[in-house]
Amino acid sequence: MDIKLDFDDPNKNKHKDEEELPLLRNTEVPEAERNLVQKAISQTFESTAHLANLLPTGTVLAFQLLSPIFTNLGNCDSAAKTMTSFLVAICAASCFLLCFTDSFRDSKGNICYGFATFRGLWIIDGSTTLPPELAAKYSIRFIDFMHAVMSVMVFAAVALFDPNVVNCFFPTPDNETQEILTALPVGIGVFCSMLFVVFPTHRHGIGFPLSTN
Repeated sequence: MDIKLDFDDPNKNKHKDEEELPLLRNTEVPEAERNLVQKAISQTFESTAHLANLLPTGTVLAFQLLSPIFTNLGNCDSAAKTMTSFLVAICAASCFLLCFTDSFRDSKGNICYGFATFRGLWIIDGSTTLPPELAAKYSIRFIDFMHAVMSVMVFAAVALFDPNVVNCFFPTPDNETQEILTALPVGIGVFCSMLFVVFPTHRHGIGFPLSTN
């Protein structure tokens, strides 16, 4: 008869303890010491990230990519200011329109996207059609307009968090303007985040995450 003895391996226990630590924590790196200004900047970046989750991913990425180019890193002349205005307007319009998109899976599991209408859902590629009773579930409702307006407001807050855009339109703000530019996006973010929690959207449109079912 074979007798098998198990001994505790200290290296095994060490690896087990390391696996239980949070993935984003590095114990080898000392904790960063931040002053008040650095904490405020860090909090601003975190707020921008949380607000961006309420917007279409592609629109936010396009804005963050093109903003430094259009604004010339915040050093705007008349042409750069005009292009930046068009960029903000187009991205805001995209956030508004994409709130009226939705998606569903067909019998083969393929994802189909469409625009919500008052009669149902208009499939963009025309690959399939929904039965009238099923299409009625995707029709436009008042809450869709509410989400669209809130998405535009959230995008405005994200744009105001961008230092390049702020320096482009307000190169030398006075104290009152600076206070407004600091407090307004935070207020918009808190207000719209509360409304999104109280009145959540059940749509899974273009640029928004899809559900498992």
